Amino acid sequence: MPFQKVQSEKLSQAVVKQIELLILRGILRPGERLPSERELADKMGVSRPSLREAIAELQADGLLVSRAGAGVFVAEVLGSAFSPALIRLFGSHDEAVFDYIGFRRDLEGLAAERAAQNGSDTDLKVVDTIFRKMEAAHSKRNPDDEARLDAQFHLAIVEAGHNVVMLHMMRSMFELLHGGVFYNRQIMFRHRTTRDILLDQHKAINDGIQARDPVAAREAVERHLDYVRHSLSDWRELEKNEAIAKLRFEHETEKT
Repeated sequence: MPFQKVQSEKLSQAVVKQIELLILRGILRPGERLPSERELADKMGVSRPSLREAIAELQADGLLVSRAGAGVFVAEVLGSAFSPALIRLFGSHDEAVFDYIGFRRDLEGLAAERAAQNGSDTDLKVVDTIFRKMEAAHSKRNPDDEARLDAQFHLAIVEAGHNVVMLHMMRSMFELLHGGVFYNRQIMFRHRTTRDILLDQHKAINDGIQARDPVAAREAVERHLDYVRHSLSDWRELEKNEAIAKLRFEHETEKT
């Protein structure tokens, strides 16, 4: 018979499973510092030796890293699904930029649909809270803050969909954007007209999700990322034209 005696689980294994789930579900994020050993052992109701055993196993698995004098952190490697060589390749070819936006359009549209359908009331409160922060930041005209909150808003929508594979894939995609691999997100928030349009688009996304209307939420995301694509294309064309104009100006100056 395919049955074996039930054995009580070691405390260290229970700790491992709990931390693994917190990482898998995106609650513990790449680069996040864990509480001190004493505090964590107290929170989890285990002895410090059991906690040390669990931490050692998670470090051996590459999920946690220890930094001398700083503590234990969630491994940064979890934030990237792409090799350094592929990241460099993405950054050196324009077509990857627009493919990236197209990929986000498809996946985030689905994520918004899932958030409207599957998100808990608390999930939706998180999305709405971040949007209210975006409204407050809009009046201060700080592109860095607006870009940061923009990323948080989109990631909160993905988190509200409760699909852990999508969560880690999209988090990895946002990390590439944060690192400037595809384009500088702040450029989208430097012009008043563009900033107003972006805020209205994010409001439409939030409204669709808060109304639990999956069609409206998805369409709002798609319209938003279509706009980002067109704006980025226009910006790149202007940048190219300006470079040519500068060459002409330098040439004319040299002739005088």
